[in-house]
Amino acid sequence: MIELNPFVIFIAAIFTNNMILSNFLGMCSFIAVSKEIPTALGLGQAVTVVLGFTSIINYFIYQKILEPLGLEYLRFIVFIVSIAAFVQLLEMVLEKYLPNLYYSLGIFLPLITVNCAILGVSLFMIIRNYNFMQTVGFSIGSGLGWTLAITALAGIRQKIKNAPVPEGLKGPGITLIITGIMALAFVGFSGIVQIQ
Repeated sequence: MIELNPFVIFIAAIFTNNMILSNFLGMCSFIAVSKEIPTALGLGQAVTVVLGFTSIINYFIYQKILEPLGLEYLRFIVFIVSIAAFVQLLEMVLEKYLPNLYYSLGIFLPLITVNCAILGVSLFMIIRNYNFMQTVGFSIGSGLGWTLAITALAGIRQKIKNAPVPEGLKGPGITLIITGIMALAFVGFSGIVQIQ
C-alpha cells in the first residue's frame, strides 16, 4: 500500500473528501449558521482551530495511552471528553484575551463541541491509520474545507435572499438543494485525488 503524502491528504480533505459535501458531517451548524458570510467565516475559523488541535491531542491520546493499554474501545468517550475540554479552554482564552471575537461567536463556540465533523476527523485518522503528519494535514484540510463550504453557502444564501424562491422551498428547503448542488460540484474535483 502506498503511503499518501500529507499535502495530498490536506488538498483532498478540502476538495474531494470535504467533511460537509462528501461525508455530510457537521450539517447542523452548517445549515444553521450559514446565513451571513462574516458569521459563517468566524465559525469556520473556530472549527478549523478546534479540528487542528483536538485531532492532534486525540492522536497522541490514542497512540500513547489507549492503544498501548489495550483500551481502544474507549476512544469515542475519550475523544468527546478531550474535544469538550479543549473547546472550554479555547472559550476561556478567547474571553480573556480576545473578547470581541468571543462575543461575536456567541453561542456558536460552545456548539463546536457537538459538531460531529470534529469527532469524525479524529475517528477517520484511526480508521485510515494516519501517521502524525497525515493527521495534521487531514485535520487542518478538513477544517479549511468546512470553512470553504459554509462560507460559500452563506454567500449563495445572501445572494438569493431576495430571489423569487417558491414559498414551499424557502429556508431549509432551498438550503438543502443548494448544498446538494455544491456537493455535486465538488464531485468534479474527485479526479484530482481521493483518500479512503
